[in-house]
Amino acid sequence: MSDAPDRAALVIAAQEIIARGSKSFRSASALFDERTRERAWLLYAWCRACDDLIDGQVLGHHMTAPANPKTAYRKIVSLTDRALAGETTGVAPFDAFGIVARECEIPPRAAHDHLDGFALDAKGWRPDTTDDLLRYCFHVAGAVGVMMALVMGVDPEDKDTLDRASDLGIAFQLANIARDIVADAREGRVYLPQEWLADAELDEKALADPANGDGIASLAARLVDLSRAYRASARVGARRLPLRSRLAVLAASNVYGAIGEKVVSRGSSAWQSRTIVTDSEKLEEFALALAQAVWPAPNAKREGLWTRPA
Repeated sequence: MSDAPDRAALVIAAQEIIARGSKSFRSASALFDERTRERAWLLYAWCRACDDLIDGQVLGHHMTAPANPKTAYRKIVSLTDRALAGETTGVAPFDAFGIVARECEIPPRAAHDHLDGFALDAKGWRPDTTDDLLRYCFHVAGAVGVMMALVMGVDPEDKDTLDRASDLGIAFQLANIARDIVADAREGRVYLPQEWLADAELDEKALADPANGDGIASLAARLVDLSRAYRASARVGARRLPLRSRLAVLAASNVYGAIGEKVVSRGSSAWQSRTIVTDSEKLEEFALALAQAVWPAPNAKREGLWTRPA
């Protein structure tokens, strides 16, 4: 076995990854206390590396589908399992995950819940129903929400708070899907349920053509509408976090929520350029998060929401 990885060096490497891979998450993570911030970076570095290997990307950009997605999937599972077992992999993001998993007692089940989403991508899976869509969103983002909650100190036995952390990840992913419908379709990725496409009288090929903007916009609006109940549920869970973590979670929720709402407001023109939240708009969302952190949380029940497997 090689020498144990240098934690400080991995934190620096993870910080560089997040700085280049996600400006929104980087900004929100600045609100964490130092220990939580470092752990969040270590977790993010692993998530980013897994996603890049499956999609043939570099820090979330320049997608080029790998020649064999199933081989890429087996690689991320192998590296993750080695990291969870305490081995040094020699691949910085996976060694980073090994450290944060041990420090925060992240169970292998939580990691594999996330990896199961990559398995779906590797085999070119398509959702048929809304339930299928929500299950996918849990694997690729809700499971990360659960792990982030553990990083922030949530009791592993606090099922309701972990469910609400999953809800936030699901809401994030629904907003991402809404923003990237056309771009994803051009890469052969379609995350909209087949029953939704039938309702809109569109096929997968049509999703790649901005000329079908009105129909695509209606699907994006449906995604964003679905996300709102999950964001409301997540706000209840956020109130149970320490103040700085609460601020970071609410800020991230507001920024991703703003992305979805902006896609809806742009209508058919949303496919002419990528929808972004400007720095000034982010500041507004951060200010709102500060107010939300001290306001009473809304009484949002989880009845009717998709729930992660027990």
